[in-house]
Amino acid sequence: MVIKTEIFAQKSYSKERRSGKDRRTSAGPVSCVMFKGGRREKNRRREDQHKIFCADRYSPTLFGAIILILFLSVLDALLTLFLIDHGATEINPIMAYYLNVGPYTFFCVKYALTALAVLVLLFCQNIFLRTIKIYTHSIFYFIVAALMTVVAWELYLIFYVVT
Repeated sequence: MVIKTEIFAQKSYSKERRSGKDRRTSAGPVSCVMFKGGRREKNRRREDQHKIFCADRYSPTLFGAIILILFLSVLDALLTLFLIDHGATEINPIMAYYLNVGPYTFFCVKYALTALAVLVLLFCQNIFLRTIKIYTHSIFYFIVAALMTVVAWELYLIFYVVT
């Protein structure tokens, strides 16, 4: 018994066994997250809330908002093409340029720009915008409301002005 006590006493266990190197400074491989699935939904530490944080998991309501944004964008493009065929003009100069190139180009560019904007917002969803005092994931719901308003206006134009 005495020998075991001496061996235990010889090993000095310090209370602080950390190396001092912060593991959070480098991001892990993205491929592992894609195949295995991630576990991060939001920042857990207060000091990390001012940094850009990429989440691995997203809420079902956010997924629904993204799907709705993409659907409303496609519907907006189709309704715009219908209105253009019936005498309307495109006010947005960028989209008017692609509309002059062709309807398929217009449709693809509109969808690609919307998808790119959604991806950028999705990657930066946990950033707090101090100037307007909201998180960026709240912007998705404003975009849904704006696109619903645009589609409602186009439907109004189709049913009450064109016909």
